[in-house]
Formats: sequence, C-alpha cells, structure tokens
Amino acid sequence: QVQLVESGGGLVQPGGSLRLSCAASGSRFSRNARGWFRQAPGKQRELVAFISSGGVINYADAVKGRFTISGDNAKNTVYLQMNSLKPEDTAVYYCYMAGPLASWGQGTQVTVSS
Repeated sequence: QVQLVESGGGLVQPGGSLRLSCAASGSRFSRNARGWFRQAPGKQRELVAFISSGGVINYADAVKGRFTISGDNAKNTVYLQMNSLKPEDTAVYYCYMAGPLASWGQGTQVTVSS
C-alpha cells in the first residue's frame, strides 16, 4: 500500500514563499512519474509541476519561473518550492505518484493573502 503525506502548506502574504514536501512510503518515487497538482475552490484540479520517470520536468505556465520541483531519492520525498506567491496560487495542493500503484496525497492548503 502506498502512502503519500504532504506537509508545508499554510498562510503566506503575496510575494512570500513556501516549500511543500511529500513523503512516500510503500513505493519508490524515483521509479515513477511524480509531481504536484492543485485545486482551487470551484475549479478543476490542475497540474502544477511534474517529474517524469526519466527525470524530465514540466511546469504549468502559470508557475514557470516561480516554482521549482525537486526530489530527494534517499528520503523518498518530492518537494515544491514556491516563490513570489500570488493570491491566485491559493488552492489545496496534492502530491501524485503515477505507475501501477498510482496514488494521491491527502492535500495541503496554501492560502496567499494579505
């Protein structure tokens, strides 16, 4: 059974930064595509950033240049560094791992507000 546990969300002012973490158990992140999605109230869940199983990274246009996805294979953890946050980044952020045991985390709330 795969478990993905996110942490690092919270309330931040516009222009601030947060780092989200997603720790996996039951499967190795590095063997699968993995990344972050988000869902704002009343909107569909959307891709934020993703690392393919081959290590290719993709970002949504809305976050390019501000967000950075990375991974620590030793810790079996994937991170999302979010800088220059905007109110429109407010959402629940979900970690996702693809593959035969595709799994979602429980989500962590990010609120950008003054």
